[in-house]
Amino acid sequence: MRLSDVPGLTQLVLAFALTVSFLPTAGAQESQEQAIERRVNELLGRMTLEEKVGQLNLVSHGPPLRWEDISEGKAGAVLNFNSAEDVARAQALVRESHLKIPLLFGLDVLHGFRTQFPLPLGEAAAFSPRVSRLASEWAAREASYVGVNWTFAPMADLSRDSRWGRIVEGFGEDPTLGAALTAARVEGFRKGGLAAAAKHFAGYGAPQGGRDYDTTYIPRAEMYDTYLPPFRAAVEAGTASFMAAFNALNGEPSTANPWLLTDVLRTQWGFDGFVTSDWVGIGELVNHGIAADGAEAARKAILAGVDMDMMGQLYINHLPDEVRAGRVPESVIDESVRRVLRTKFRLGLFDRPDVDSSHLDSEFPSPESRQAAREVARETFVLLQNRDDVLPIPSKVRSIAVVGPLADAPQDQMGPHAARGHKEDSVTILEGIRRRAQSAGIAVRHAPGCDLFCRNTDALPGALEAARQSDFVIAVFGEPQELSGEAASRANMELNGKQIEVLEELAKTGKPVALVIMGGRPQVLGPVADRIPSILMAWYPGTEAGPAVADVLFGDVSPSGKLPLTWPRATGQLPLYYNRLPTGRPTLANNRFTLHYIDESIAPLYPFGWGLSYTHFAYSDARIASRQLDEGQVLEVSLDVKNTGARDGQEVVQLYTRDPVASRSRPLRELKAFEKIALKSGETKRVTLRVPVESLGFHLDDGTYLVEAGAIQVFVGGSSLADQVGEAEILKTFRIPPMERRASASTGVAQ
Repeated sequence: MRLSDVPGLTQLVLAFALTVSFLPTAGAQESQEQAIERRVNELLGRMTLEEKVGQLNLVSHGPPLRWEDISEGKAGAVLNFNSAEDVARAQALVRESHLKIPLLFGLDVLHGFRTQFPLPLGEAAAFSPRVSRLASEWAAREASYVGVNWTFAPMADLSRDSRWGRIVEGFGEDPTLGAALTAARVEGFRKGGLAAAAKHFAGYGAPQGGRDYDTTYIPRAEMYDTYLPPFRAAVEAGTASFMAAFNALNGEPSTANPWLLTDVLRTQWGFDGFVTSDWVGIGELVNHGIAADGAEAARKAILAGVDMDMMGQLYINHLPDEVRAGRVPESVIDESVRRVLRTKFRLGLFDRPDVDSSHLDSEFPSPESRQAAREVARETFVLLQNRDDVLPIPSKVRSIAVVGPLADAPQDQMGPHAARGHKEDSVTILEGIRRRAQSAGIAVRHAPGCDLFCRNTDALPGALEAARQSDFVIAVFGEPQELSGEAASRANMELNGKQIEVLEELAKTGKPVALVIMGGRPQVLGPVADRIPSILMAWYPGTEAGPAVADVLFGDVSPSGKLPLTWPRATGQLPLYYNRLPTGRPTLANNRFTLHYIDESIAPLYPFGWGLSYTHFAYSDARIASRQLDEGQVLEVSLDVKNTGARDGQEVVQLYTRDPVASRSRPLRELKAFEKIALKSGETKRVTLRVPVESLGFHLDDGTYLVEAGAIQVFVGGSSLADQVGEAEILKTFRIPPMERRASASTGVAQ
């Protein structure tokens, strides 16, 4: 089945694209925006206070939603509607309401709707805005087909601590990578038919101890430099909305934080869409200890800048009384409603026909969506190590033992937050290997070796026997889905259960072993990294996990993923990240009184940006176009990259900089640009990476961006261990005020 063959789908997607790719020219933009503002103000003038507050109420399918709330104008948006029949019923009730204001239908569509793509952290390993845009567009196409028009994504939370379970929903630890991919996801969702809600604003990814929902302490300058750039990129890419975070930031809960929601988001960045709370987030202000009751919580949230109350019912229950008592000006309510209505007009919801109630998500996965999911997945796999070139599977191999409970785990391979994903749609890793092996006349044996959580190893003897009888062993272990995602923080990051024991026993068989790790974050491998020669990180690969993994294991495609975060040796190293500040006592191997641990190496197991290929790449002839740079100019670096191996492959060329002497201590390295290129065996390409001078500075606490005169060191290579290729000099110091737009950090990223 082709998407164009689905009744009404092409028209629906095209209609959406026409209404939200608003702004073909500056003149058209102005007239269109003026028309929208006029319609918003006219509608607002006809609304009662209760109807206004109704637009700020976001409720979920099922209790406490009453269907009559929709016809009575008591809901402005709903969530967890995922069938066209229910959406159509709700849309019919809207037409019975006084003002007939259409609903936003929201859903967590993070990495697919019915067809599941790799989880966002895995997708980030592709280091490709094109891939991120493609995956998001497909997710949106399927969701919008059944009437969903708003997704609570992308998650733009940067995290440096893989103990935090929700790290799987983001892009890793780097703001430049995060800004590029956040923007790409917003654009992909919009192209496919979904408005985006960038979340969680802000600082949610840095909780104390890696504990989900715990408080965060981040200096404001660090917020501007590290944690806010992906959110600003979401604004620039056209996100329709933001979601406030659960956490308290520096003692001030994000849901009642005017610095975040008003000063930064609206005043400095000019965002004029709306902000929603997270699930019951406004009510949680009582638990945070800054509100005595629901009425005070509602008052503090609306005054701080939260426009919509998700599942708290505090706005609809308390705001009318707060306005009448004079504690909340009605003008504040009007502005929040204006933001919501503005978004609905921009999305074309007032003029869009109701969804066809006969549309079913069972139309998917289609052959096209499966192919897209397969292509995206194999871009994300990271070959962590490959001693003795164990992979790809040699052509002489005639039998393979597939060991591990996650080899045949159709539910787990989809990962958390799988929207309408069905395990029956999944092609498991075991099945993918069997299909590919059959075409080559290779026998496949399967033995799980232990249960899903590897607590019981009664099946280990059978797995060892299968290994001994085979020429090659593929071990598939890692994190079952339940151990990753929201509310899945871990204090111990070692491979759970008895996985290490099983893998060590497999290594003792003497057979070549390739380990495929499934999971939502790096895990501490301990002795496994020494005992197993080849390790491939597959993340949660989605619906087409099997064919994609088989493509890479058998060498039909060379792995090209790069780590979007630093891989620790031990849990005690966390948080761990490459772009740390220097210390006055840098590590010296034979000096106890320098930066190090007494019981573990200070270095990560695998660095940020790391990832091997089945071929090899050589970098040469690096040249900096101009070694003296002034305001408004660009740092331009060109170099040759050659595929020196016998196989075709892809490489992610990465450019890092360092400001070695500044008024504030600056990171040892910062990723500033990257480009993913494909090279045939023996081929050479000239690659040029560009970084605006306006991206070579840092923020002050008030949001001012400071670029200082002086030397900038430049490094280019295939990971954060890249070699220095030269130095440039910024000629003069200049400042950019917080409210002035500057070149986005993603400017240096090839699209």
